[in-house]
Amino acid sequence: MATDKELSDFLENVERRAFKQAVYAVRKDESALDIVQDAMIKLAEKYGDKPSAELPMLFQRILQNTILDYFRREKVRNTWVSLFSNMGHDKSSDEDYDVLETYESEDGSQAAESSSSQLEREQILEIIDLEVQKLPGRQREAFLMRYWEDMDVAETAAAMGCSEGSVKTHCSRATHTLAQALRAKGISL
Repeated sequence: MATDKELSDFLENVERRAFKQAVYAVRKDESALDIVQDAMIKLAEKYGDKPSAELPMLFQRILQNTILDYFRREKVRNTWVSLFSNMGHDKSSDEDYDVLETYESEDGSQAAESSSSQLEREQILEIIDLEVQKLPGRQREAFLMRYWEDMDVAETAAAMGCSEGSVKTHCSRATHTLAQALRAKGISL
């Protein structure tokens, strides 16, 4: 069971990395701050009684789900905004008016991305996720901590209870295995 101090220290250490990850996903600082805050509150409220070793993986999953929730809310909000914006348009002046022709997505947002690009990105991410799941346990753990949670070698070694050299070896083997598996499927990143 994590103590309040351990939970507080964990959240303090992960805050900057989580913010970077959220900003990369949503591309809005204000929204990223809200997402990180929501994820931290959910972790503290629902999983504060879990062992401290489980906190990094739990937080990562909560953060990802919170980011997905953000995109779902944005999609619904944008749909309603575009529907209601059409209600104020004077149809008698322009019979060929189409709200989809006038609706402009914010540059860099997912809505501005073409459907084919979104689908391709989602498929590649799904393939990567499947290949990461196939990695041996220690390699997967080291890979996710180093490259997904952006932990340094020393932090990863401490969390895994092994030497820094072992972390480097596990990460190297994981990246080589993933690169081979993705190349075999015709994916180059």
